[in-house]
Amino acid sequence: MLEELLRYLTRKKVNIIFNDLKMNKPVSNLFGVDRGTPIDRRYIEKFLQENSQYIKSSVLEVGDCTYSKKFAGEKATSFEVLHAVSGNKAATIIGDLTDPMTLPENYVDCFICTQTFNFIFEVQKAIAGAHHILKPGGILLATVAGISQISRYDMERWGDYWRFTAAAILKLFNPVFKGGVQVETYGNVLAATAFLQGIALEDLPDQTLLDERDPDYQVIISIWARKAP
Repeated sequence: MLEELLRYLTRKKVNIIFNDLKMNKPVSNLFGVDRGTPIDRRYIEKFLQENSQYIKSSVLEVGDCTYSKKFAGEKATSFEVLHAVSGNKAATIIGDLTDPMTLPENYVDCFICTQTFNFIFEVQKAIAGAHHILKPGGILLATVAGISQISRYDMERWGDYWRFTAAAILKLFNPVFKGGVQVETYGNVLAATAFLQGIALEDLPDQTLLDERDPDYQVIISIWARKAP
């Protein structure tokens, strides 16, 4: 798998022609990573920046602590990293979000959980697990994919199961967080088209065109959820 990934990353870039109706292959099937910065990163980081006031004290992230350190600044007292299996040197917690018995309870003040729930089949259990690990009053900052390619890399590691809408997210999260949930959507037809093609941010002549939101084209859905004090 690593050799295949490297082969994709080093291939010659494809010229972008939006009106080529004979083209049935994407510009990149790696979300644009091989061209630059994926479109969805703009939305994910915008959401975290706008909610950086909540990224403080004990902060948990999945896989590594890149966003925790980027947006917490000096507000964090500890950086925790959750991973599902042993072997990740950055991990401070080895646990399964779908199994609360593997997770500490009432443990962190903020849980950054970006682009994770799509890859967990028992997503309702995973939401309950995220609630379990937060301290009372703790904040979950999560994002999920709406319109997106399949992640073949993650499919082979964990599985890639879900694409969501804002309506589905509210129905999934509200019962667990007792209504303490705010959901926003990011994306428009340009963003959706570019993201499906694997066009990178750097390919676009005007990235600000991505910022207008059209609820019919939900590329990224963000979740702000508070555990009851």
